[in-house]
This record gives sequence, C-alpha cells and structure tokens, in this order.
Amino acid sequence: MQEELRWNKYLNRACREVNGFSELLARFERNISVLGRSKSTFENYGRHIAAMSMHFGCLPTELEAEQVQDYLYGLQQRSKTPSQTYFKHTVYGLRFLLKSENLPYEYLHLPQIKRNNKLPVILSRQELWAMMKSAQLLKHSLLIGLLYGCGMRCMEVRNLELKHLDFDRKMVHIVQSKYKKDRYVPLSEHLIRGIQKYVSATHPKRYLFEGSGNPENKDFDGRYSQRGVQWAVKTVAKQAGILKEVNVHMLRHSYATHLLEDGVNILSVQKLLGHENIETTMVYLHVCHTPDQFPCSPIDNLFEQCRRSGK
Repeated sequence: MQEELRWNKYLNRACREVNGFSELLARFERNISVLGRSKSTFENYGRHIAAMSMHFGCLPTELEAEQVQDYLYGLQQRSKTPSQTYFKHTVYGLRFLLKSENLPYEYLHLPQIKRNNKLPVILSRQELWAMMKSAQLLKHSLLIGLLYGCGMRCMEVRNLELKHLDFDRKMVHIVQSKYKKDRYVPLSEHLIRGIQKYVSATHPKRYLFEGSGNPENKDFDGRYSQRGVQWAVKTVAKQAGILKEVNVHMLRHSYATHLLEDGVNILSVQKLLGHENIETTMVYLHVCHTPDQFPCSPIDNLFEQCRRSGK
C-alpha cells in the first residue's frame, strides 16, 4: 500500500506542476486500457513519464529529440543494475506515450532495446523439494507449492481467491491474468490437503494468502503483497541452502521445464502457462533434459572404457 501511495503522489505532483500533464495522463491511461494492458503497466510507465515531465517542466512530447537523448544517457550512466531496468522502462513508457498521441517513434528518436538472449535458470526437483521441506510456515510451503506446482505468476498467486479452488475437479481457476486471459491448471492432491489444513487453521475470508504481521507484507485490499511473496521465496531458498539466486519467477520456469521433461507436449505447456505465443514457451526446449537428449557427458564413457580396459 505504501508503494502505491508513493507513486500516486508522484503522479499527482506531476499533474500539479506540469501544464497539460493531467490531460496527457488521462489519454495515456485510456489508450493503455484499450490496448488490453494492465493497471500496473499504466502505473509503471506513467511514473517514468511523470519523472521526465518534472525533470524538464514540460510534457515529453514538447521536447526536442536531443533533450530526450541527453535524459536517456543520464539514466543509462546512473543505472547500477546490469539490465538497466529504469532506463528500459522509460523508453517503453515513451513508446506507449507516442503511440497514444499518434506520433511515430522517430519523433523522439527513441532507441531500440535489445532483448537479452539469456536462458532461464531452473531449479532441480531436489532443490524444490528441499525448499518445501525447509519452509517453517505452512503458508510459505503452500506458496512455493503453488508457484511451482501450478506454474503461477506472482500476481496470480496473490490474486488467488478461495472460490477459484476446485478440490473436486482438482483444478485451479486463474482469473484474468496477463493478457486478460483465464485458464485452468491441475491442482495436486498434496497441495489440496495442505490448503485444506491451512484454511481450517487461518480462516482466510477472500484471498487464500492474506497479509499479516509486517505491514509491508499486506496490500491495500488485504492480499499478501508482492514484496511479501518475494521475501518468502528468497528466505526459504536460503534456509534450504540453495546457492542459486532464487526469485519467484524461477519456480514457474522450473514448472514448464519439468513438464517438458515429463513428456508433456509443448502446446499443452503453452496452454498451462497462459502464453500468448508459442515462441515464448519454446525457450524451455533449450533447458529441458529429456532421456533422448544429452544422455551423458562423453567423459563418462571415456572413464568407463578406460576402467574396462584397465588403463
């Protein structure tokens, strides 16, 4: 809630200080919604546009291309993260803004953002089992179980309501997720037993996972906050002794990879993940390990042959 209020104040300040920003923001919000993007996309891109507007004291569409280039260069130099997330989101926000104002990208000479061709990092089944065993709270164990066992995104597990759980059919209904799509995914009997035990003990009213304790773990509507979910996953991974830098989305990557390794066809995996394009799902073909692929390292055969020959 504190994060949301902070960014609302940020946008409100730009509306007060920059002439025409309120009208621009209203059009921006409308057009992002019409394009089917989420409220979080609007808030994310909106704050970057607000930051640029306050920096120059005018709307980005009133700037010269050279001014925009200088601003982006400053962001690039200031960024401490390898992915330069703030820089990229500023460019993406400006692209959406130009689109909503019916202006071409060339209007501000915006750069192309190259995609990183990095393969997803996968957790082994043993590592995932260690995480579920190491979780000190049933809540955290179920959280990890749903993120991995159902391939859920962070937003999806936070939005999971009691009415979305179908124990009879052993399914989870994931409602209006990314791209405004619904989907059903199988629910493990092991998770069903844990969820039933958890619900009996905690009596959640609407959402399965509700925030408690630290205010940062609770969202404005009572849900477990994004920061709370991220903290839980990282904490349990450390408790399990996992050396990889574990994040929430890594559990979803592992879900997709293990399904392919278990023989599930890629079109079914695409449907279970809720991917709009098959190309997004195909990246997991590069990291899955099926019996007919790379059965062993050649050094294993070398050692075995030498052992048999007595050399």
